[in-house]
Amino acid sequence: MVDDQTFLLTPGTLTLQDLYRLWRVDQGLTLDPRCFAGIDGSAACVQRILDEGRVVYGINTGFGSLARTTIPSDQVGELQRRLVLSHSAGIGTRLDDRVVRLVMILKINALARGYSGIRGEVIEMLVHLLNAGAYPVVPSKGSVGASGDLAPLAHLSAALLGEGRVRLQGEELDAKTALQRLGLQAMELRAKEGLALLNGTQVSTALGLEGLFRAHDVFLAALVAGALSVDAALGSDTPFDPRIHAVRGQPGQIAVAELLGRLIAGSGIRGSHLDCDRVQDPYSLRCQPQVMGAALDVMNAAAGMLEREANAVSDNPLVFAAEGDVLSGGNFHAEPVAMAADMIAIALAEIGALSERRIALLTDAHMSGLPAFLVADPGLNSGFMIAHVTAAALASENKGLAHPASVDSLPTSANQEDHVSMATHAARRLAAMAENSGHVVATELLAAAQGIDLRRPLETSPRLKDAMRALRNEVPFLDQDRAMGADISAIHDLLERGWFRDGYFAAETILQH
Repeated sequence: MVDDQTFLLTPGTLTLQDLYRLWRVDQGLTLDPRCFAGIDGSAACVQRILDEGRVVYGINTGFGSLARTTIPSDQVGELQRRLVLSHSAGIGTRLDDRVVRLVMILKINALARGYSGIRGEVIEMLVHLLNAGAYPVVPSKGSVGASGDLAPLAHLSAALLGEGRVRLQGEELDAKTALQRLGLQAMELRAKEGLALLNGTQVSTALGLEGLFRAHDVFLAALVAGALSVDAALGSDTPFDPRIHAVRGQPGQIAVAELLGRLIAGSGIRGSHLDCDRVQDPYSLRCQPQVMGAALDVMNAAAGMLEREANAVSDNPLVFAAEGDVLSGGNFHAEPVAMAADMIAIALAEIGALSERRIALLTDAHMSGLPAFLVADPGLNSGFMIAHVTAAALASENKGLAHPASVDSLPTSANQEDHVSMATHAARRLAAMAENSGHVVATELLAAAQGIDLRRPLETSPRLKDAMRALRNEVPFLDQDRAMGADISAIHDLLERGWFRDGYFAAETILQH
């Protein structure tokens, strides 16, 4: 960090906290000057290969199944230009500017490690565009996650050539006009540079990171919702006793139980029924540590995989300048990202599914002991009846979206690329899943807050009162029927703004990596 406005990037050292901040906040970026020696050495190695007349894949050959075609030295620059243009074949709605920004940061981070054979001025042009708020328009569909995210990265890279479209401070322009406004000239690529720009897992990784960050926000909100629901339903905190979880030994389960216990501690509602005759609560209340703890462990594992991938060099071939070697491998294969995204998807589906079950419990007068559908005069009022139906629809939709993408593969490039990861789709669908589960949890927060208010004059715990104040600042008590879509959206907006992460749980460390 140089200052509050500028982030100093030392290539290969981004932490999850860095990545979250760079995703959440528009911050300038500058490269650690020490990285340029490696960058220059790598580019010089590529030039030596050309000067010596050696034939090396990616430098003076075709690509994919055309790798055995040798390209004359005077055409290698044109080869790179045509590579970028031909691979700009993506379709669909554009990726959000915040995602494109993160893609650019990850691409800069990878290229600046000095194994890609690309000149420093190409990387610095990416930095310039990033700092100017000039984000290439990148279609969201068209990558199978090997050889890297070719189509979307081609659309990103085309902007350097003055091709394609760019969003400059929110205004969409053709790339040539955007470069002119910034006082930049279109880049003429040299040997290997187009391939270095196109090859890599940066799009799928950025989408995976966004999905992870949003899933974490949903997870935290769901912990609060679950604790409120326990109190509103006159549930017990005995299932959160640490002795139960210690003998199982699952770290996420232990952490969630401890946190739920702290949230409920001191509740007057809980104190009012310590000697009641209820033997056990339904699973959606008492098994929260087991279910949410498993989700936490899965998200932590995915976080580690994505953090490592964010710092990875994933183009091909790789230049090891010290030895003068250019090695062709497969770091572009995004299987780690695909599997991490599938893990996050499963966690999101289960967080939403458990939350939906608690809404069903609260709205059922026989289960909760509260007025039917959490409203006075049920019959005249429908209360939370259809809000629960919406939550059920969203939870069910997520079950379909959670099907693993990483188990799918279709061969491409004349069967040269005969196994692919589908990582980009795996990661892209996380935004929709987080949106769905986030709205389910928002609905539960409203239902649980309604239940807590209906228990008056009994009061919830001091910690949960803080959450109640935030919820009631957004949405008032439901005394009679009103349109509830806006209420759900208001609580979801609170979640999306990061209030649970950066406000309510600011002092907590939940996500480990």
